[in-house]
Amino acid sequence: MSACVPTRTTDPHRPNPDHQPHSPPTRRPRRFRIAGADVSASIAVFLIALPLSLGIALATGAPLQAGLVAAAVGGLVAGRLGGSQLQVSGPAAGLTVVTADLIHLYGWRTTCAITVLAGVAQLGLGCLRVARTALAVSPAIVHGMLAGIGVTIAVAQLHIVLGGTPQSAVLDNLRALPAQLADLHPAAVSTSALTLALLFLWPRLPGRAGRLLRKAPAPLIAVAGATATASLAGLTLPKVELPSWNNHALAGLPEGPVLGLVAAVLTTTLVCSVQSLLGAVAVDRLAAARPGLTGRVPRSDLDRELLGQGAANIVSGGLGGLPVAGVAVRSTANVNAGAVSRNSTMLHGVLVVAATLLMVPLLEQIPLAALAALVMAVGIQMVSLNHIRTVTRHREVLVYAITTLGVVLFGVLEGVALGIAVAVAVALHRLTRTRITHTEEGGVHHVHVRGQLTFLAVPRLSRVLHQIPQGTDAVVELDGSFMDHAAYETLHDWHNTHTAQGGAVELTGRRAGIRIAEPGTPAEDPAGTGAAEPEGSSDCRCRPWTPWRNHQCEWELPGAGEAPGAAEETAPDTGPADSDDSADSADSDDSDDSADSRKPLQPSERLERLERLERPDPLGTPGTRGLPAPSEPAWDGEGPEHGERQEHPESLEKQEHPRSADDFTVPSGPDPSDGSTPAGGHQLVRGISAFQRRTAPLVRGELARLAREGQRPVQLFLTCADSRLVTSMITSSGPGDLFVVRNVGNLVPLPGAGSGDDSVAAAIEYAVDVLEVRHITVCGHSDCGAMQTLLGARDEHPEESGLPQTPLKRWLRHGLPSLERMTDDSRPWTRLAGRRPADAVEQLSLTNVVQQLEHLRAHESVARALREDALELHGMYFHVGEAQAYLLTEASGAVVFDHVTETEELRSPA
Repeated sequence: MSACVPTRTTDPHRPNPDHQPHSPPTRRPRRFRIAGADVSASIAVFLIALPLSLGIALATGAPLQAGLVAAAVGGLVAGRLGGSQLQVSGPAAGLTVVTADLIHLYGWRTTCAITVLAGVAQLGLGCLRVARTALAVSPAIVHGMLAGIGVTIAVAQLHIVLGGTPQSAVLDNLRALPAQLADLHPAAVSTSALTLALLFLWPRLPGRAGRLLRKAPAPLIAVAGATATASLAGLTLPKVELPSWNNHALAGLPEGPVLGLVAAVLTTTLVCSVQSLLGAVAVDRLAAARPGLTGRVPRSDLDRELLGQGAANIVSGGLGGLPVAGVAVRSTANVNAGAVSRNSTMLHGVLVVAATLLMVPLLEQIPLAALAALVMAVGIQMVSLNHIRTVTRHREVLVYAITTLGVVLFGVLEGVALGIAVAVAVALHRLTRTRITHTEEGGVHHVHVRGQLTFLAVPRLSRVLHQIPQGTDAVVELDGSFMDHAAYETLHDWHNTHTAQGGAVELTGRRAGIRIAEPGTPAEDPAGTGAAEPEGSSDCRCRPWTPWRNHQCEWELPGAGEAPGAAEETAPDTGPADSDDSADSADSDDSDDSADSRKPLQPSERLERLERLERPDPLGTPGTRGLPAPSEPAWDGEGPEHGERQEHPESLEKQEHPRSADDFTVPSGPDPSDGSTPAGGHQLVRGISAFQRRTAPLVRGELARLAREGQRPVQLFLTCADSRLVTSMITSSGPGDLFVVRNVGNLVPLPGAGSGDDSVAAAIEYAVDVLEVRHITVCGHSDCGAMQTLLGARDEHPEESGLPQTPLKRWLRHGLPSLERMTDDSRPWTRLAGRRPADAVEQLSLTNVVQQLEHLRAHESVARALREDALELHGMYFHVGEAQAYLLTEASGAVVFDHVTETEELRSPA
């Protein structure tokens, strides 16, 4: 018997609840609260931001107060107005080279004005909602730009580390390096060496004590240790000088050539925007990977983030601060320190302001060599080996190298322009570069096309195809994702000509699913097997990923009494409008039986059918009303989706004698006398054949990797056995993504429950303890037959505490707590967002998900993982008829399944 049946009838036995639906909670005055996690995270970020801000200001040649101003403004303004909750903004190392060039060319006051204009430009881009367009820049260009900036920073700060003064250009710094090495300053070198040693060794302290000490940020420890050592040793070194705020220079009117100023504004806008937007995306990934944070922090609004960065740059430039952008080091520290809202970012800005006003004497004890060593280390880290490996794997190392060299030799804007030009040239080369080879093996000619098939490759394609002799077998492997019209016409014409001359053609590869035949004509057998497709197959235009059993393009079952393989067109259930036609064309008794059998089962009818299954036929005659005959389908009135195959609406015009479901006969096995194949078996073999031809070549590499490495899913997905619930389709998952457990009613037996079946508990233990999944989702669905059976048992046997003892009903006893929960008015009423459940079946399905989550928490392995914050539980409901998924949320005492949108993050109600 099927576990789930389609129904949309309201349960007449369900009493109306005597309470009103949950109303929205009364609004109370909002209180400004700061979570303890935000306070601790803000302190950690502040301790990192303070030395870095001073070091970046030193590297640019700006007043040191400018770095503190930018840090405070980035925390307060960008933190409050930006679209990323956890990104921390301030003076960024990626802007060091740009700002240093601007100060050298135009002076400090004009640089502040350029920062203001760049902020205005960012506001304009944010209003135009083009933030995501900035992400269209190739990652190789972005990483190359950051690497070039990092090289420039490291080379310049190396001179300060050695006790000298850097030049304005990278080449000048490289030329002056030998002379600087010959004139070392021991005090500066020793202080810088101590700073670098503390910076790299502090995060690697071993043992329990090291784990406690590592909570202090390494940059702070490095600068503080070098400062204390220099002071105790009495070393004479240049130190930080913070002039009085009364003499702090603010922005002035821009002075200089107009074109130069425009280029400066565009460069600052580009670098600030791209770095901030990429940083926001990276912070979203970090937040999604942190247990317990998913769902609490919304994903970044990139357009709002651009507006917030623009406002911060306007304020920072107006107050005489450096340009502001999202900073990866501080943002990562903010997430890892446990921040849960934007309050941590804003509070870090408040701490920077307090330090600027109260800690001036302490800050002036910091040696410049220590700050230079810190910034030099940051510049070296910007040349990421991981990024280099990534671009090499994607064959974009040329773009990366050209961008890096361009930034180092010519500047940021020029380097980015060179990178974009090279990226476009590489893309065009890949688009036009098509390799076509022709080989012969065992009399079969193989043509392998690697790359995109465009009109530029048509002459070579035509030349190779016409080298294949007439009347021979040919295999054309299309290893590309694009084919334009000219290439299609060439392949189509050759295909028709070659087959007309007695040859055979097989298309394989990524484009194997295309039909070379014109629309409306029968397609050739792509496998070259010679097997004719069923009659009417030319009308099927389904994509290869949807050859499922009940699809409308499926071939009809053979009717009773016909020769096997004959197609019988049968009208699907079309509702009351077709009842008169059925009465006219068939015997009235048969039509009535057919009409009755096509109706969805009520709970009482389903229970009656279960009880019939308990009573064997006393005569033992196959085909009686007790049990279906072995050759008769166990069709139980589930409509055309389960009991018969659907077809095109046009078949209604051709139908002469509609048949009821009882007229169909599905043989239990092939008949040896005629060599026929059952319809279901034929469909299965045909589906496997299609997989081997079309899908297997595409996934073989990934499956081979999974076979070598083993499965490492992050999600245990527990759902119903209903055939309409395709887990990989509704979750867009593939091999190795989900560890799936399916049973009737998506039930989770409580530990120790006397069901005699430990399979679910074993799967849970294996998933949590062995596979170490991070998420468990219980998914219910609409029109669940298991829930309908539970309701029917309650209505038919209200005095009994359990269900009659059949294997199915013994299993469904694990759903009785869900039934009790639904009828308990003291518990929150489970509902869907925007509407109440359509009927009692849907209400019980929703409640069952919530109840089974409680059963999950009772399992020892799950409870232990929840205590360790290593696991999250999620509830999900899938409405089959609407193709809509809902996720469970619990807010304001209500249990609500909310819609899942495109930007939805999986959130845990646990």
